[in-house]
Amino acid sequence: MAVMTQARDDHKLDLAAEVLRAGGRLRLQALGNSMLPSIWPGDVLCIEHKRGEEIVPGDIVLAARDGRFFIHRLIKKYESRWITRGDSLPQNDPPVEEIQVLGKVDTVHRKGRAVCPNGRVSPLAAVFAALLCRWDLLRNLALRVHLLRDRRAYQ
Repeated sequence: MAVMTQARDDHKLDLAAEVLRAGGRLRLQALGNSMLPSIWPGDVLCIEHKRGEEIVPGDIVLAARDGRFFIHRLIKKYESRWITRGDSLPQNDPPVEEIQVLGKVDTVHRKGRAVCPNGRVSPLAAVFAALLCRWDLLRNLALRVHLLRDRRAYQ
């Protein structure tokens, strides 16, 4: 059963990558917490294809690596290798090739409103991200508060 599910997931990833490479757009729901506080679990992200020269450090990008998608912030580019990192992660991701970067997050939909991600993390958000990265208790508390707010918003 796991093999069939894995094959189905691989097919979905390939299809999504092909849509973006063809110049299309995708909407994906965020699942992880590596981009807190910029992106929260449950946020719906609109991703559009961009050429390499249109993506600059500070942009939030979708990259494909090891059969999975990652949505992290572009830290720097050198030649065809790009460095990304989640806002609330302590270290950079392994480099990805430019071809593995499929698109850029242009809109984040959260609680019925659309937010355009900023290319820079505010100093306050950077401090909050660093605390979330290093203090599991605070991260868990922030996620629970966020979940409770979501539940109240839809009641």
